[in-house]
Amino acid sequence: MALGCAALGSSPCASLPGASHSFAVGSKFCSRLCFSARPRGRLQRWENSSRRLLFARIRALSSQSAGGSDDRSTTSEKFLNPYVWSDRKSPRICILGGGFGGLYTALRLDSLVWTPEKRPQILLVDQSERFVFKPMLYELLSKEVDVWEVAPLFADLLASTTIRFLKDNVKSVSPFDAVADDNKSSASSIGGKVYLESGIQVEYDWLVLALGAETKMDMVPGALEHALPFSTLEDALRLEKRLEELERERFGPKQLPIDVAVVGSGYCGIELSATVAERLGERGRVQVIDVNSEICPSAPTGNREKASEVLSSRNVKLELGYFVTNIALKDSNEPEKKNKRVVLELKPANSRNTRKAPPSTFLEADLVLWTVGGRALVPKAFPTNGRGQTDTDETLRVKGHPRIFAIGDSAGNKDSSGRLLQTTAQVALQQADYAGWNLWAAINNRPLLPFRLESYCPTLLYQHLGEMMTLGRYNGAVTPSFFEDITLDGVLGHTARKLAYLYRLPTNEHRLKVGVSWLAKSAVDAFSYVQGTVLSLAQKS
Repeated sequence: MALGCAALGSSPCASLPGASHSFAVGSKFCSRLCFSARPRGRLQRWENSSRRLLFARIRALSSQSAGGSDDRSTTSEKFLNPYVWSDRKSPRICILGGGFGGLYTALRLDSLVWTPEKRPQILLVDQSERFVFKPMLYELLSKEVDVWEVAPLFADLLASTTIRFLKDNVKSVSPFDAVADDNKSSASSIGGKVYLESGIQVEYDWLVLALGAETKMDMVPGALEHALPFSTLEDALRLEKRLEELERERFGPKQLPIDVAVVGSGYCGIELSATVAERLGERGRVQVIDVNSEICPSAPTGNREKASEVLSSRNVKLELGYFVTNIALKDSNEPEKKNKRVVLELKPANSRNTRKAPPSTFLEADLVLWTVGGRALVPKAFPTNGRGQTDTDETLRVKGHPRIFAIGDSAGNKDSSGRLLQTTAQVALQQADYAGWNLWAAINNRPLLPFRLESYCPTLLYQHLGEMMTLGRYNGAVTPSFFEDITLDGVLGHTARKLAYLYRLPTNEHRLKVGVSWLAKSAVDAFSYVQGTVLSLAQKS
């Protein structure tokens, strides 16, 4: 861009004899100033002062012409790559997180009936390329399912929909305050922007927070370095690999047992303990550690009793009433050994209230599995409660942000008595259904539905459908809420649980594929069982 001296106003250099009357703004500016004679004395000082002033004015104008301003956000945003929506007129919905809450909200929105001008564009953002059906990760360890069955690709699930998927990590969210009227919505107004770690910025009209949670591995010294969490597909595959390494090493000629310590006796800890104990059999020793005095304290009595029975039959030792204070490597004279043993330091739970510290109990293990503690993943732009969740109103909208919904682990949603709802899959699934409907209602200027019990409308509430747990191959426990004091266990509970989860899989296409696969596997297992029984009878005769 060329800029004449007259554009600088009353610059002193404009009156200097011999000065060039036009020059280019930029890095070569100095070489374009030419003076016919070298001033001396007072004129020299006047020239230097004028030149410094001129340079300052030109730098300011050059910065403005390049888009610079005092707004830091504008300066940082000009280097970002904006996400291109296919249509700027229709509503743009960005869903952060592709778990039960995020994916099922997107599918619900896609299935609703829209007018052409109101049909939204839906973008689903997740850090993984796969949706993970977390309640069935245990079946990966027991070899009952394949990865594609419980962790299908988003590309396959969304192939027959209008939902677009973007694999990325969320860096930050910048909600706009322009939308302040809860009762009115405009498809053309902007709700805010999402900044992704890849440098992409997504401008949205409506936002859904469904980022889930992560296991807190920094609660105890040494847990991050020496324990394995069990929450994601990567965690399950890492555990499978570690078990295979230990089995190759220990199940050789020496036949050494594998010691496994599971920290936590909630649903995850007990299901994981039962699955690992069944896999290792007599060659493994599993111990469960928890501060509570009983396992699964929030579970129905039938589930808890069945779990205790199964754990006892598999020689799982319960260290209840203890908490872990430290995890460290055991001193070993074999530095080349790959799978080193670790030592867990335990203290009684009641010692926290005593002045004199009781002596510690030490426990050795080849493998430590960590199933306690969780941290909700919520962008810093939103205030959170004590559990790290953002507060929502009864319609699942983030308080103070009428264009943002939060569900699943990210949402601090409460029931009619004011208690926070559990962060379980069935809560997220039902919230997804309501969030999808309420987004439709908000865009179409309709009333939103409350996600809680109301005396005047008992159908508008979170329905607790019961609780299920796996206890290994062909073993499980299911306590439905609509049959009091009835628990389906053993093979019947295992089958009921798998059928319920088959029904809950994301799409009809995936449900059909998995159903056929499970049916084929059941047929093979049944044939093998009959064949083995016949051979056994033949040998006896």
